Amino acid sequence: MTTATQIRQHSSSDELQGAAVAVRDVLKTYPHPDGGTFNAVDGLTFSVRPGEVFGILGPNGAGKSTTLEIIEGLQGPTSGATSVLGLDSQREKTAMKTRIGVQLQASSYFEFLTLEELLQLFGSFYPHSVPAQQLLDKVGLLDKRKALVGQLSGGQAQRFSIVAAMVNDPDVVFLDEPTTGLDPQARRNLWELVRGINDGDGKTVVLTTHYMEEAEQLSHRVAIVDSGRLQALDTPAGLISSLATDHSVVFSSARPIATDGLNTLPGVATVRNRVNGAHTYELSTRSPKETVPALFQMASIRRFEVDDLTVHAPTLEDVFLNITGRRLRD
Repeated sequence: MTTATQIRQHSSSDELQGAAVAVRDVLKTYPHPDGGTFNAVDGLTFSVRPGEVFGILGPNGAGKSTTLEIIEGLQGPTSGATSVLGLDSQREKTAMKTRIGVQLQASSYFEFLTLEELLQLFGSFYPHSVPAQQLLDKVGLLDKRKALVGQLSGGQAQRFSIVAAMVNDPDVVFLDEPTTGLDPQARRNLWELVRGINDGDGKTVVLTTHYMEEAEQLSHRVAIVDSGRLQALDTPAGLISSLATDHSVVFSSARPIATDGLNTLPGVATVRNRVNGAHTYELSTRSPKETVPALFQMASIRRFEVDDLTVHAPTLEDVFLNITGRRLRD
């Protein structure tokens, strides 16, 4: 796992200049309601590689949306700098905005324009735009082209908000918590859309989320942010493998099993008898590939059954809680 200190040490000027998105020592300070000030973003430095999906993961209030707004040029930093495709987000804002697409957490549209008319209007703001029907067909909304945004379901409205960010055929797309409030099916449909934007269209995607599974499923790399500070940055697999947490091997049996025997299995650190209406056991192990075969061998010798066996690996949520020490939506 790459820590925040290591990121600062290894973020050379060449690396930042060659990045699709570069964030350098960004600080954003606001007045505190009770007096004084507080830092919504507190010295962030990271870079996004061209062609990747980069996830910014953190709880509500971590500074994710503020960071995106600074990168997009919607507001300025108190200090530090950001750039997209080598264009400074503040000094070269106009040129930069022609090459990015932005989907905000909350979007409002002219309520009496159809989806097709809205996309045509947005496209007229740029020197080059993608035809509205082509965009709507891409997200399965072509049959809704004469509908109003207010007539769409939640999932359809979110798909439209993303495709509206694609109207100028951008090189970098920013998605701010794109699946918040969606049901599981709509969320997964949106994941496929994001993958298509990245894999099929070759766009660099930067997204914020507080959903662990979303970050793990979509991102090539993940930056964990808490209280405006960068806590860790790595691939999801790299973050998970860095966590010194055991796997869990869970199984049930038709009759009770002596736990002192299970303690002798290779790799097993602890054994827990779970009460859920059956004789269920949870083995904490650093080496499930050794524990599981040995468990079946023991079951054959001692003549007990091993039913409903599952192996649970550490997750990105385990990493997050280990780093921040709190739940995601505190």
